[in-house]
Amino acid sequence: MTSFRRRLLPISLAVLMAGPALAPAYAAGPGAGPDADGAGSATGSYLAGRYAQHQDDWTAAARFTAQALAADPDDPALLRRSFLLRLGEGRIDTAIDYAGRLLDEQGEPQMALTLLAADALAKGKLDEADGYAARLPADGLGRFLTPLTRAWLAAARGKTDEALAALQPLSTAKGFEALYSLHAALILDLAGRNDEAAARYAKVTETDAPLRVVQIVGNFMTRTGRKDEARKLYEAFQGTNPDGLLVEPALAAMANAPSDARPVPDARSGLAEALFDLGSALHHENADEPALLFGRIALHLRDDLALAHLMIGDITASRDHHEEALAAYKRLETDPLLGWTARMREADSLARMERNDEAIAILKDLAAERPERTDAITRLGDIYRYAKRYAEAIPAYTTALERIGTPQDRHWPLLYARAMCYEKTKQWPQAEADLQTALTLRPDEPSLLNFLGYGWIDRGEHLDKARTMVERAVELRPRDGYIVDSLGWALYTLGDYEAAVSKLERAVELKPGDPTINDHLGDAYWRAGRRNEARFQWMRALRSADDDTDKAAIQNKLDKGLPDQKAAAKQ
Repeated sequence: MTSFRRRLLPISLAVLMAGPALAPAYAAGPGAGPDADGAGSATGSYLAGRYAQHQDDWTAAARFTAQALAADPDDPALLRRSFLLRLGEGRIDTAIDYAGRLLDEQGEPQMALTLLAADALAKGKLDEADGYAARLPADGLGRFLTPLTRAWLAAARGKTDEALAALQPLSTAKGFEALYSLHAALILDLAGRNDEAAARYAKVTETDAPLRVVQIVGNFMTRTGRKDEARKLYEAFQGTNPDGLLVEPALAAMANAPSDARPVPDARSGLAEALFDLGSALHHENADEPALLFGRIALHLRDDLALAHLMIGDITASRDHHEEALAAYKRLETDPLLGWTARMREADSLARMERNDEAIAILKDLAAERPERTDAITRLGDIYRYAKRYAEAIPAYTTALERIGTPQDRHWPLLYARAMCYEKTKQWPQAEADLQTALTLRPDEPSLLNFLGYGWIDRGEHLDKARTMVERAVELRPRDGYIVDSLGWALYTLGDYEAAVSKLERAVELKPGDPTINDHLGDAYWRAGRRNEARFQWMRALRSADDDTDKAAIQNKLDKGLPDQKAAAKQ
């Protein structure tokens, strides 16, 4: 929950930071390497595991590390790494076994203690759970984890005041006041102390609250006979999140939920919620490894915690493990709160895997299901555009714009995207119209100024106005190679070749491998009388040419140079 954390948490997980050691066994595949019983095999498995982890392949890393551990079962570093990798995979039974073995080592392994405490709570072994929780550290991440764990274990025994006392240290942790208020409210709510719970819930919603908090507080209001207040809370959230993917289906699900269905019905679910909250805060600070581990433990306590599945899907997708991400998202397809978002993200992962037809089918279904929404149809246009299916992208973007009605300033990217597709399909007048409309919404947007300015320059139209637009774009974004190239090309078109060379050289510095910019610099060098340098740039352009580059035109310049300007003027 983003509001619970404003700065990076102090995290010590050095064991996750294995370096890129040379690992021939991993590179050759899982069947490669020396005999499994030899010392060489143990070393090779260890190196392969380190390399696989560096490559963010936790499954392979776990397999190789387990092989190394089998050869040297008393090595504490291998045991810690094996534990973390198996937990990250979601192999909970194996992780629990490793966690128990880790307690025999020196120090107090925080993540292992957390898993063991959670597992003991899940099995109703409260004395064991308390024993593990008593060993959790009070520093580092333990400043937040330990109070939450001890509080929910006390709540599991029905000791509400003891639970609140255990939670109290969290109230003074900067950035975690809202998390403290939320869990204090949940504990009071479970104890039936509704007035005290209401006061704590009110603290959580004083500032912008995330969707999960709105769900929990709205549910409490509904259960305690304050449906009008719940409706106002939902409407206020919707008002501040008009384009949120979760908002409309989520609010409908909340409004239609049974009034006696608690989002957090017991202490086991409360600890799951707490671990998810910590994981979510870490995830939003880009600390995805510990976020993933907390998410796995949360799901061990409560497998139906939909937001934890979504977070794990998002983390694995961000690491390009899209099959794992799809598995997480598919679990949520029918979820009344998150089903829409999960299917949208399924489409994203499928597109990243170049399974575009499957992604397109999902987005078409979504767009048809909710004809008042624009997110799915816009994403459909994006996928067509990324696949260079520009003619198919245009009607998708057009439908999105029709659904919007009168566009507002936040809608300029939609016009920009459709303009790109019009330009690629040689429909410049339509592209020009979209860009001009977008500029009325966002007059100082560098991308729009550059696109329209460059389009006019390339066509020899409105050159003075186009130059002014591109100069403004460069002023706003001076380190954007494409925009600097546009200004250089404007100067070239206006015949100021020396100034064009200066700008285009800067553009090549910023984007050295772009064939269009290299080609432009070659033309400017030629006109400035620097023929050898011109040919060098044209050769660079040809070497890095893509499908959108006119390779024949560049080769012709290499063979013949540019025509003299008098001859060019007669053509």
